[in-house]
Amino acid sequence: MGKQYDQINDKHIDFIIRQELYFVATATSAGRVNVSPKGMDSLRIIDANQIVWLNLTGSGNETATHLMEDGRMTLMFCAFEGEPKILRLYGKASSHREGSEVWDAHIGRFPLLFGARQIILMDIDLVASSCGFGVPLFDYVGQREALTDWAEKKGDKGIKEFWERRNKLSVDGKPTDLT
Repeated sequence: MGKQYDQINDKHIDFIIRQELYFVATATSAGRVNVSPKGMDSLRIIDANQIVWLNLTGSGNETATHLMEDGRMTLMFCAFEGEPKILRLYGKASSHREGSEVWDAHIGRFPLLFGARQIILMDIDLVASSCGFGVPLFDYVGQREALTDWAEKKGDKGIKEFWERRNKLSVDGKPTDLT
């Protein structure tokens, strides 16, 4: 049976830090809902009601658009090994680019990952757990290096050109924070 909490507790923290994969969901009041898988040591827990994650360059930039317009975000963690469990963090988030106060305050928490695009700061107002009985078991092999290898080959100039071509508009044609 699911339970709800008003903050992340120590058991939640232990569960979150053991997960190699998490999912981010955002939406605006109209348009498509976006769900993205995340990994690569990109999430940090600031305190019982705040997390920060490093958003890397991808084929789109839906999260930034949705956060600019609405701010609602859900993170979901699933146990793919061990005890079956799902944990969701609900709240409001904001996107921050390099050179902003939030970026400067938090970028040092992360390893150097080429193609870092934004830091997402989330204020959590609800934590919900559920059983995860339907989540399949998987063996973790490792993180893919393709994204960071690609970004490293592109270099700073190439990444910015990619953002210009592919990350300035959402799938619904709305501007991202890279415009």
